Amino acid sequence: MKSELFCDFYGLTMAQQAIQCGMGGQRGWFELFFRRIPDQGGFVIAAGLEPVLQELEEFSFCEDAIGFLRKRGDFSPEFLAYLKQIRFTGDVYAVPEGTPVFPGEPLLSFQAPLFQGYLLETRLLQKIGYASLIATKANRIIRSAQGLPVWEFGARRAHGMDAAVEGARAAYLGGCAGSSCTAAQAVYGVPITGTMSHAWVQQFPTEYEAFCTWCSASSQGVVLLVDTYDTLTSGVPNAIRAFQEVLLPRGITSFGVRLDSGDLAGLSRQVRRMLDDAGLFSCRILVSNALDEYRVEKLLSQGAAIDAFGVGERLITAKSDPVLGCVLKLTALEQPDGILIPKYKWSETPGKSTLPYPKQIFRMWDTLTGTAKGDWICRQEETPEQAVSEIPQGVQVKSLLQPVMRRGVRLQSPMALAEQQVYTLEQVDALPEEVRRLEHPHPYPLHLSAELAAVRQEQRQMQESQKSGM
Repeated sequence: MKSELFCDFYGLTMAQQAIQCGMGGQRGWFELFFRRIPDQGGFVIAAGLEPVLQELEEFSFCEDAIGFLRKRGDFSPEFLAYLKQIRFTGDVYAVPEGTPVFPGEPLLSFQAPLFQGYLLETRLLQKIGYASLIATKANRIIRSAQGLPVWEFGARRAHGMDAAVEGARAAYLGGCAGSSCTAAQAVYGVPITGTMSHAWVQQFPTEYEAFCTWCSASSQGVVLLVDTYDTLTSGVPNAIRAFQEVLLPRGITSFGVRLDSGDLAGLSRQVRRMLDDAGLFSCRILVSNALDEYRVEKLLSQGAAIDAFGVGERLITAKSDPVLGCVLKLTALEQPDGILIPKYKWSETPGKSTLPYPKQIFRMWDTLTGTAKGDWICRQEETPEQAVSEIPQGVQVKSLLQPVMRRGVRLQSPMALAEQQVYTLEQVDALPEEVRRLEHPHPYPLHLSAELAAVRQEQRQMQESQKSGM
């Protein structure tokens, strides 16, 4: 598929109309945000920025894509010629990947020719929305695991190859130890791991022979799948024998077993006893099978003897709440002299009205505890002193939206993904504990600056006037 055609059809038709009516050079401000936190959680983790910036740098229309549009007959030769030389020329502001964000806060804001915004809307929403959804889900799961490693195992259940790779990256950003998806390492450097499938065990005359062959060809990190036949009477005894006869004589002490079915809590405790009785105290127990944050939390509350989790379909598809409802809205038109004309959307549906003007987010931090105290959404040019009604002593204010691209050119090299994961976990830990709760989290304090609050009040009054027919 030609990636430049990854847009809703109206993006192309609006772009053509804008150029035909002389608005090709009109620049506007767009903001990407979401309205609701999935899983009734306390926050969302912003993700997907690095892949988006890479796409913006490479944004163009190849001859094949233009040829496809030409055959349709909907687009003028002048517009197609415009597309042939198009490059992204916008200024982009974004919150750093891994930053916890909240409804109504811009994750990304950019100023660019209107027709470029129309063409980019779909891909920006899809990439940032999906990555943020998966990073958030992954973080929920790793928090439920209470410090135990969680591996993303969902490539075979992902909704397409791109979803598997981008999802693996987002899951690692959110705190997972790594992924089973090989392409995620090739593209993004995500750590990868793997065990074995039941097919490996089934192809041998005996389970013991399958395990011994695997161990003979492997070194550190061997994990044997022990539930192909009977976990306790066959799988674990054969695994113990293979470990003792093949790995230990070679000095290999890093190995484990994987449970993928049955009563995981009860089985894990019995398996732990069998391993310990055999003197294999360092042997790890990895469990998988349709896990999510709720099942992980329940397993640990039941005293399961588990050392790591492999989480697949319910992570890579965010099964319990699979959509982060991101939107991209025009907030202002920029005149040639730099003057901004505010643009906003009215709606009778609660939460669907938007606020005008480019914005900034100020986050207040307790300098003593390092805890986030609340956010203020304001106009881009406002200072903290103008936006925040009163800044208490011992509180530091930081700007979340940072410039990342000027006229289509990146301003800095990307941070290593492992460093971004560290940043993510630090930022989540800095939220109040009551906001981080998996269930019934306390709302995080969100405020509007006095100027934006006045604009919102004006909008409400105008809506009420329209309803009453005034």
